[in-house]
Amino acid sequence: MTVGSKSRRLGGALAVLGSAVLSAALVAAPPAEAKVRHASATTAWAPAATALIHPGTMMYTDGAQCTANFVYTDGAANVYVGYAAHCAGLGSATDTNGCLNDSVPLGTKVDFSNDGSLVDEGTIVGHGTLVYSSWITEHQIGTTDANTCAYNDLALVKVDAADVAKVNPSVPFWGGPTGIDTDGTAAGDDLWTYGNSSLRAGLSPLSPHRGVSLGDDPADGGWSHPLYSVTPGIPGDSGSGFLSEGGKAVGTLSTIGLAPLPASNNIGDLAKELAFAQANSGISGLTLVNGTEPFAPVL
Repeated sequence: MTVGSKSRRLGGALAVLGSAVLSAALVAAPPAEAKVRHASATTAWAPAATALIHPGTMMYTDGAQCTANFVYTDGAANVYVGYAAHCAGLGSATDTNGCLNDSVPLGTKVDFSNDGSLVDEGTIVGHGTLVYSSWITEHQIGTTDANTCAYNDLALVKVDAADVAKVNPSVPFWGGPTGIDTDGTAAGDDLWTYGNSSLRAGLSPLSPHRGVSLGDDPADGGWSHPLYSVTPGIPGDSGSGFLSEGGKAVGTLSTIGLAPLPASNNIGDLAKELAFAQANSGISGLTLVNGTEPFAPVL
């Protein structure tokens, strides 16, 4: 099951995965390694303590709520916020294959909020435009690799110029990211995330989560990482980013598993998702932005 807020009211969702996982060959020609950039002087970021748009911010697309993962920029200093591609999907919460399911079009407006609930979107703190979706791109280029179709779940929203000054790339509470994790996860590895579904009424004390990796499945070619967290991801959490040891950005929340690992979550591999976007989005110089705050896992 996808973890966005669905019915399309709760946004894209954690796709519920049954016991059968798409078996698949490795991607025939892996894309180039994803790039990362340190928070730079080219963008005047808002102070981390007061930024209104940041990793973990709620994102509403056509009424559907999901969660921001990380901040990205390009060669022209445009600023983007990422979430799950299925958050802009047109199907149900169980539709998880990007090669088989449709999305709202690029150019769709997206709202940023930090206190949405089941009643409304809360206080809108900024706006953006959907400019990239792995699902749309997979359709356009005719992707056939089963693992890419099943697990590549990243979309980018370009922040309106008037709202860029409200953005900070640091993950609240934890700090970071400090780069991109390219080694995957091993069973027992600690993982950290920040985000709050509208199902939790936007209560910020519930936003920090800590989890543990269940070990990667070599059958999916490194595209997905299963985990358990103290508070499992629920609809509305889709898209939120996970940090691995040292504060590296390792993945983006995509699905919730019902079997064989009940209440587990699956995160898409950010290194692969971002490299695919860099190769196919047409956004020149697309990179992840490191946080301005040091990674400090205090829990």
